[in-house]
Amino acid sequence: MRGRSSQNIWVLLLLMLAGVVLGGFIGSALGDIPMLSWLNYGSDFGLSSPLVLDLGVLVLQFGLTIRFTIAGIIGIVLAFFIYRKM
Repeated sequence: MRGRSSQNIWVLLLLMLAGVVLGGFIGSALGDIPMLSWLNYGSDFGLSSPLVLDLGVLVLQFGLTIRFTIAGIIGIVLAFFIYRKM
């Protein structure tokens, strides 16, 4: 029983990730059309400049930015409804 539940969570996460990616793609593609420019409205969260760790011999840079848009949120909602229908 536990194995099936964990598989369902992975399917849900993959569907939601696909919804975010497709929603973001659609929002950026349709963002130039004046009537649909609201789909690309959103906000960025994360590190605006990368965090640099200089170890002398090795330099590491860490950075993460997440952009939430209206189209991405619509993609998440649609992915959740698709998951519920499965």
